[in-house]
Amino acid sequence: MPATVVVGTQWGDEGKGKLTDLLARDMDMVVRYQGGHNAGHTVVVDGVSFALQLVPSGVLYPHITPVIGNGVVVDPGVLLSELDTLESKGIDTSRMVVSGNAHLIMPYHTELDRVAERFLGKNALGTTRRGIGPAYADKAARVGLRVQDLLDGKIFRQKLEVALKEKNAVLAKVYNRLPLDASAICEEYLDQYAPRIGPMVGDTVGLVHDALDAGSNVLLEGAQATFLDLDHGTYPFVTSSNPVAGGACTGTGVGPRMIGEVIGIAKAYVTRVGAGPFPTECLDEVGEVLVERGHEFGTNTGRRRRCGWFDTVMARQAVRLNSLSEVALTKMDVLDTFDTVKVCVAYEAGGERFAYPPYHQSVLHQVVPVYEELPGWRADLSGATELDDLPPAARHYVAFLAQQIGVPIKLVGVGPGREQFVRFAA
Repeated sequence: MPATVVVGTQWGDEGKGKLTDLLARDMDMVVRYQGGHNAGHTVVVDGVSFALQLVPSGVLYPHITPVIGNGVVVDPGVLLSELDTLESKGIDTSRMVVSGNAHLIMPYHTELDRVAERFLGKNALGTTRRGIGPAYADKAARVGLRVQDLLDGKIFRQKLEVALKEKNAVLAKVYNRLPLDASAICEEYLDQYAPRIGPMVGDTVGLVHDALDAGSNVLLEGAQATFLDLDHGTYPFVTSSNPVAGGACTGTGVGPRMIGEVIGIAKAYVTRVGAGPFPTECLDEVGEVLVERGHEFGTNTGRRRRCGWFDTVMARQAVRLNSLSEVALTKMDVLDTFDTVKVCVAYEAGGERFAYPPYHQSVLHQVVPVYEELPGWRADLSGATELDDLPPAARHYVAFLAQQIGVPIKLVGVGPGREQFVRFAA
């Protein structure tokens, strides 16, 4: 049974957690394949809100095996805190499995992330300052510590001492910060975290392949989104890993021929957090309405999200980059209040029209969106459960987007709850 991939098609916050939770009903295993606790997924079940960061969204179902793959960077303190919170709300987390090859976020990663962003000033990238980028940088430089190192105190100490020689020199000489103490870090990671995380550590590559070979349903869940991808996003305003569907292969150890459906998630409008280009951003009353009605504040950071109209130029590129088989559209209900809604169908710059994003960043920063204006529906969609419950204008909006991006939109979210969605015909 091929695996299914869920990937964000914009700049994140599209509602991947809710969709993954919904799809998990028919899954046996949900695997997170990249990112860290800089990505927040919110799922509402029976009026109870669950804010997930590292733990795969499928954990809310007792039949699911939630897996953190090798492509994820793990802050063990955050992971344990999240598991404790879930347990306090009655969620069984005993099935949790963490790849021994996943890299650890260390205290110096978090500290370097914070001071580097302050040092950059107006040129800051807008990171969440959680140590994600520095952890991935160490992974690429082959000096990172991995989850499996928690199981061998001697190896952990040796690797930590080598890393701290460089990190403390940088912190002291470049950023004028006090050095970090190896003994204190060892006490925290080996004495506090290792005894609890140790039983969760396993060979996740073997686990996932065994599940696929047995015909089980496996869902591969990405964090962030396509245009935050390190290679294909709006660099340098990106994350430090590969959220695109191809990243699911490297982040879990599953080969491309084992991937079946790739489901893209898109908001009915667009948001992004932090700096970077945003062609359809609304810096007027429309943007304010989208923020307020969509509650557009970060799950983890509380940061206000930038908002704008739906961008089919981005969406077409996301279809290409991920080989999307279908799209799920979220937050349609947020647009209920508008008399008309706009959709960006192309960009223009320098007398040229673009159906896909221009490859050169200088051009991208200059593009002007070309809009089609569609009638609004001015009706509350939150109670809709069937296609016929949606006003004609709302159905037309979805059909127009599908026609523009070239793949079917099969699911439309009309509220934050687990059951608040409408299925469209294939």
